[in-house]
Amino acid sequence: MIVNYSQDGWEIITQRAHGIVAAQLASQWRASDRPERWIETILAIAEHDDAENELDGEILITAAGGPLNYAMKSFELPHCRKLASLTITKSRYIALLTSMHMEFLYGQDESKSAVAKSFLEEQRSLQETWRHDLKLTKKEALRMYNLVEWCDALSLLICKGDMQPEERSMEISTGPDNRIYQLLQLNEKELSVDPWPFEDESFEIRFDSRLIKQIAFKDSAEFRKAFLEAEITEKVWTIKKPVIKKTPVKKSKKLDK
Repeated sequence: MIVNYSQDGWEIITQRAHGIVAAQLASQWRASDRPERWIETILAIAEHDDAENELDGEILITAAGGPLNYAMKSFELPHCRKLASLTITKSRYIALLTSMHMEFLYGQDESKSAVAKSFLEEQRSLQETWRHDLKLTKKEALRMYNLVEWCDALSLLICKGDMQPEERSMEISTGPDNRIYQLLQLNEKELSVDPWPFEDESFEIRFDSRLIKQIAFKDSAEFRKAFLEAEITEKVWTIKKPVIKKTPVKKSKKLDK
């Protein structure tokens, strides 16, 4: 889960809600540059965190008793096995993109954990098999995955509220076209992306957010109860195409003859 601290308490956004935001962003991607397997790509983006369920008995608090933010978690084999199982029962294409995402997320754990190393080696072998079966080159698969990672990165920035004030740009990630994209906050309700990668010139994204006022919890069960009882608010952002500000051209003064 994504945990943001505010003056009113903990703002909680679930991993699955974050996945929906990523899918909403992907659904707006320019039509001319969409992968052939577009529906499966959208599903892979929407469900890349579906094995993470805050109500499934996972550890949800830190040693100090606060909510456990997603960034504090490291490689967990049962979680990765569950996600791999969920995706391969949908399609090899979705399994391929999700496997590449797990490699992206946990590659840094490979040198520290023999279990992580073994799992990721297995995943790379499966990726090769799936690419062969789907008649995809490694370059093509990487281009498709880069869209998954890009939408994931932008969704995280929005859900975490990491935008910079005063319309200062913030790097999102490199897209499938190898271009670096920037996020700008225009005001309290509007965002923009530069360069503009979407089909429409303006669209909305929506996601659920929970506010929990209790600061510390004795165990995960107590936090889970607070989570279920928390008020749910729908957050809405409008994403707009940036306006190119033209610098006025100064007219030169005519010299008197």
